[in-house]
Amino acid sequence: MRQSRNLKTTKPKSIQEAKTPQVWQVLCVCAFLVLAVLAVFGQTAYFDFVNYDDDLYVYANAKVTSGLTLQGIAWAFTHVACNFYHPLTMISLMLDDQLHGLHPGGYHITNVLIHAASAVLLLLIVRQMTGALWRSAFVAAVFAIHPLRVESVAWVTERKDVLGTFFFMLTLGAYVRYVRRPNSLGRYLMVAVFFVLDLLCKPTALALPFALLLLDYWPLNRFAPPTPARATAAPIPQAAYFGIPRRLILEKIPLVALAMVASVATYFAQGKAVVPIAEIPMAWRIGNIFISYVAYLRQMVWPTGLAIYYPYPEKSQLLWETALAFVLLAVLSGGVLAHWRRHPWFLVGWVWYLGMLVPVIGIVAVNPSAHGDRNTYLPQIGLSVLLTWAAADWSAGWKHRRAVLGGLMVLAVGALMVCARKQTSYWRDSKSLWTRALACTAANSFAHYNLAVALYQDGETEEAITNYNQALETKPDFAEAHNNLGSALEQKGDLEGAILQYRQALETQPDFAEAHYNLGNALYLKGRSEEAIAHYKLALEIKPDYAEAHNNLGNALFRNGDLEQAIAQYKKTLELHPGYGGALNNLGAAYTQLGRASEAMGAYRKALDLQPENTDALNNLAWALAACPQAALRDGAAALVLAKKGVQLTGDKNPLLLRTLAAAYAETGSYQEAIVTARRALELAAARKNDTLAATLQKEIKLYEAGMPARESGIEGRAPTARDAPP
Repeated sequence: MRQSRNLKTTKPKSIQEAKTPQVWQVLCVCAFLVLAVLAVFGQTAYFDFVNYDDDLYVYANAKVTSGLTLQGIAWAFTHVACNFYHPLTMISLMLDDQLHGLHPGGYHITNVLIHAASAVLLLLIVRQMTGALWRSAFVAAVFAIHPLRVESVAWVTERKDVLGTFFFMLTLGAYVRYVRRPNSLGRYLMVAVFFVLDLLCKPTALALPFALLLLDYWPLNRFAPPTPARATAAPIPQAAYFGIPRRLILEKIPLVALAMVASVATYFAQGKAVVPIAEIPMAWRIGNIFISYVAYLRQMVWPTGLAIYYPYPEKSQLLWETALAFVLLAVLSGGVLAHWRRHPWFLVGWVWYLGMLVPVIGIVAVNPSAHGDRNTYLPQIGLSVLLTWAAADWSAGWKHRRAVLGGLMVLAVGALMVCARKQTSYWRDSKSLWTRALACTAANSFAHYNLAVALYQDGETEEAITNYNQALETKPDFAEAHNNLGSALEQKGDLEGAILQYRQALETQPDFAEAHYNLGNALYLKGRSEEAIAHYKLALEIKPDYAEAHNNLGNALFRNGDLEQAIAQYKKTLELHPGYGGALNNLGAAYTQLGRASEAMGAYRKALDLQPENTDALNNLAWALAACPQAALRDGAAALVLAKKGVQLTGDKNPLLLRTLAAAYAETGSYQEAIVTARRALELAAARKNDTLAATLQKEIKLYEAGMPARESGIEGRAPTARDAPP
């Protein structure tokens, strides 16, 4: 494949021919890029995490929240995380936690700074390859502040995107340096090292060897034999494959091998996360590919209606949209083929765009989204180069050409900055993000679902229920929505409605461990312990390390009087989750029922060491210290301190804690205070129609009036609850 001689009259100046700009010009452009990025994305320093994968990557990931440790680094390199093998991404998040804890602003600003560095590198690399400063500046500016960049930069989860792209830029820079001395093994190894680092951040850089081959054609001009006037590399042998010099192919083979290794690792890492063909048929996927290519083109020139999640179009819509998209792409490709010899940037920019999207275009889908803004992070660079060089070429001969193009460039960058800053503002929290998605898309069950999750977490239960129902209208077999709707209904006290939703979730997804667990909880609260036990056991068959299910299975066994088995479940819970204070409290209650007071007190004390304000444990330990029949274990003064703390924490409105406080007063000989406190507890118990507790208090008041303390063989403090959850 040899370029036409006419190319000499239209090609940009080579690195040697270009007049070297003043250093201050380059520095000023670099400074502008950094300031522009900060102006658009700096606001994220005040943003929260969002409820879409940020939990998996950061705030609910125990490895990340442990900070940067040698054990964490070893884990990152030896384990798959979040269905990807991307150890450098996880290590960078660990470092953020080491520096910022769980303050989301720190993670956001790291993304912003990495993105700014990538924009500066892009400027320097394109200028070095083409010798054109201002065209390179415009390409870098569009990359830096286009609204399509928002998803990658403002989403903490997409650290893999910004960090991978940073190493992608370093790889390109190393390659340009290698091209000047292609016989240098050291320079080639540097290219390979940066490529490996890129792949260890995000495997979507698989197309990099192909991208380097495009750059060989233009602007590095390595396909044609060099001439003294424009030599940029050592002479290239004439042997070629399909018009491509053989050497250029051979030097990419090691990089292709690295990409293939990364592909295999990615395939095994994604595992069950890959959306099955039965859910999204291959015909739909292929049709969506054409639609997505055109959608990204539209979004580049008219970036409106951007959302975090785009649902697949309906089948009827997919057919005609696919046909139109195919025709448009064919026309554009035909135009490129008609002009590629005289305008090589047409070919390079267009094929870069098409090729760099291949790893993320959706043939192998890891989520059911039709497309995503983040997928344009690298591919759009090709389109920016194509349009920038085409505009410069088209305007040749214009009067006041520099002023006109400069003005248009300023207007375009200014408009993009305004749009991108507004788009960024929607990422301030989960509710804003998903509300925006619903405003930009139709029939978006996933957006309704995630908005409902955010609303429920903020205590807006009614609004959450409305959105769960809207999600189910669009997707009736949405198991997670059924499950969460059940939780919201249970929160309102509608146990029957909750049970119905949990069962519907399990009809759709029988191996849904959380739905079995939640159904068990609802049945337990309805007093149907045997059925609850069955569902807890099913949850544990599916998910053996489900600590909450072990704990609540223990609660149900406790209720049925199977105390030894309950203790076994609580101990299993604590093996899985040593910091589970609720399980320690429940273990203590079971020991108490078996008369093992010393072991019970030990469990309560451990619970309070972990959770000093655990009112259940405070109540149970205080009662044991005040009313234990074994004199050697009683300590009225300690019981008084604990009971007073519990009463204070509950606002003097918990009859159980007031009852315990009364017993502590009696144990210390303060019978008058015991009588007054017990009567207050009796009033609250009667108001709540707790007849059993009221009858018990009446008996104890008589003891105090007779100058006698309370004594019990068992502790009647607060029973373990089915919804006890780990901290």
